[in-house]
Amino acid sequence: MEPRDRLINIATLLAALVAWIAVFIIVTTQDPRTSSQAAFTGAILIGAAVGLTTVPLLWLAVFSRHARIAYRGDWIRALRRGVWVAFVITLFVVLRLENAFSLPIALFVLVIVGVAEATLSVDR
Repeated sequence: MEPRDRLINIATLLAALVAWIAVFIIVTTQDPRTSSQAAFTGAILIGAAVGLTTVPLLWLAVFSRHARIAYRGDWIRALRRGVWVAFVITLFVVLRLENAFSLPIALFVLVIVGVAEATLSVDR
């Protein structure tokens, strides 16, 4: 692991910490049942916090699977997967807020995201 990789990991985790603090502030000070703006802001912040938390974890998982060798494109792949996680979490929270969340919808979204990621991850 190079110092650049450590710096990116630390910066991403610090950004995730800031996002989690923002989630804590929104969740403890606003009521999503009375303020729809707070509900959607909270959903976006929760998705961003989870996405930012998973990016370094996904990179470290690939790094350890590759026998502790960082290949070109690993960070981009980890970032893309973190964005997928953030999108899915945000969508699930918004659907839950709108009382439209159900198991078939959740499975459909997960399958679509899985197929899209598998398509984008194919080695050429």
